[in-house]
Amino acid sequence: MTESIAPPTAKPGTRSTGDLAKVAVSGWLGTAMEFMDFQLYSLAAAIVFNKIFFPEVSPVIGLIAAMATYGVGYVARLVGAIYFGRMGDRIGRKKVLFITIALMGASTTLIGVLPTYAMIGIWAPILLVALRLIQGFGAGAEIAGATVMLAEYASARRRGLISSLVCLGTNSGTLGASALWAILVAALPQDQLLSWGWRIPFLASFVLMIFAVWIRRSLKESPVFEERADVVDGVALSKQDIASKQDAARETKGNAKTPATSTIEAALHQRKGKAFLITLGLRFGQAGNSGLVQTFLVGYLATVLLVDKSVGTTAIVYGSLLGFVTIPVMGLLGDRFGRKPLYLTLSALTALFAIPMMLMITSGNTGLITVAMVVGLNLGVLSLFAMESVTMAEFFGARTRFTQLALAKEIGGILATAIGPLLAATLTAVTGHWWPLAAMLIGYSLITLLSAAVGPEVRGRDMVRLEDAV
Repeated sequence: MTESIAPPTAKPGTRSTGDLAKVAVSGWLGTAMEFMDFQLYSLAAAIVFNKIFFPEVSPVIGLIAAMATYGVGYVARLVGAIYFGRMGDRIGRKKVLFITIALMGASTTLIGVLPTYAMIGIWAPILLVALRLIQGFGAGAEIAGATVMLAEYASARRRGLISSLVCLGTNSGTLGASALWAILVAALPQDQLLSWGWRIPFLASFVLMIFAVWIRRSLKESPVFEERADVVDGVALSKQDIASKQDAARETKGNAKTPATSTIEAALHQRKGKAFLITLGLRFGQAGNSGLVQTFLVGYLATVLLVDKSVGTTAIVYGSLLGFVTIPVMGLLGDRFGRKPLYLTLSALTALFAIPMMLMITSGNTGLITVAMVVGLNLGVLSLFAMESVTMAEFFGARTRFTQLALAKEIGGILATAIGPLLAATLTAVTGHWWPLAAMLIGYSLITLLSAAVGPEVRGRDMVRLEDAV
């Protein structure tokens, strides 16, 4: 009769340095594309979409409507996280990453050919929302999948550094999108920017999609997925399959259990939720700060403070360039000192910097505004992201890592990154002041600080283990 579940009899395929490099490039490209897509939209929403798709309302209401459409994509991301996350845990990481990149690229390119409100009326924002839903559905598992792949490929000693390459992808995407918008805003007069210039960044993303799809065709599956005790012939066994195999084993061997059986039972019987809640809290600081610094403040500078549109986008470009140093340094420090100490330090510093940052931004001085946004981006967003990529992967067990990581990222994204800019737009419109923005930055950072304080240190955890860290 069928024997109890055992590890694969064939040794999983070895992974060379070239395989790791290919996965790193793939993760970088896919994540760059995801963040380029969303940064392209967020900057367009802050700069031109309120005039192109919502022209018959006041500037403030138009900004709120554009930000709300921006937030719609995050609802679709949650659905995508559930659908593709479960698929990735069931049949492997590689197949899912191929699908997600195609969905994101196609929807972003199509935004570039949308008719405007002046052409087809209300159907223009409706089509925009539809494409945002498709884009978000694919993006919901993209960065989670790339994070899982890199963390599962990397050695324990350099896992933080290798996983931080995903963040370089986010940084590259942000830089590319911000640079494109900075060039367009500086080079084109307002009428040309509104008539055709805004389409260029969306159409340009098609080239990146083609290259990313080509790279992903030749990837090897995650070695951790292949080594999982619950994976047979490349597919994870369901709970029902595991139960039937265990029943069959008991009929032939009594109550004897193999190490693999014990490992699977420990994972199946573990009470879930604690690791997820901690990682959700860790996500809040980075996600909330990102929505405010990279999305809302760009529009706030131009629409409310009436600062030249190029100031905000140029500051994001400078901050992203500095991030190419910040991100790997944080990965190395996390490998050296652990995840927990860095989380505590970074979140505390971000909370302390919130009020000085807003004072600098509202000063009207271009130099102070630029410095504030560069520091805020690197301290409160990119540094935390470098830590988040490896820490969240280490918190979860291999059986549900993809699903839980994707859900933690997307639920945190909805609660902080998506709702945050809309809430910020509403509060600043009602109060006419900047203090709600500082309060939100402090609140996000304190949630992350508390989560890091109550969570365990997970540096160097065995990624093949099926159960969560707590």
